[in-house]
Amino acid sequence: MSPLDTAYAGRTYPPTAPYEIGREALREFAAVLGTEPGPEAPPTYPIVLSMRAEKQVTDDPGFGFDFSRVVHRDQRFDQVRPIRPGDRLTVTVEVVAAETVDGNDVVTLRGHVREAGEGGALVCTTTSTLVSRKGDETP
Repeated sequence: MSPLDTAYAGRTYPPTAPYEIGREALREFAAVLGTEPGPEAPPTYPIVLSMRAEKQVTDDPGFGFDFSRVVHRDQRFDQVRPIRPGDRLTVTVEVVAAETVDGNDVVTLRGHVREAGEGGALVCTTTSTLVSRKGDETP
């Protein structure tokens, strides 16, 4: 695999196809969390959308990021409004930072979760920091 291309910092990927939020998906997510489903998605539900969108970045062969060695360093959600069943949402991902620290590749990605359609309102911003650990150099 090629080394991490730090010049990707500042790059924005196109929005994902619209994703419709279903009641059953929200029930399943709440069950995984051990909570009762409510009329709105749990505040961490946007991870479902942002991880799919982040795959555009982590799978980009020119980026040189080895996702097979990733540990999740940080995740943040800044909610503008709750996500509700029936919402149709898209995510645009930007590479906020890309650097190599002590041989480990550290990438911060920001997902802008918006209502689908032209000029869709912002619903949530997700921020993920991923670390791809350096490989073991011993034979």
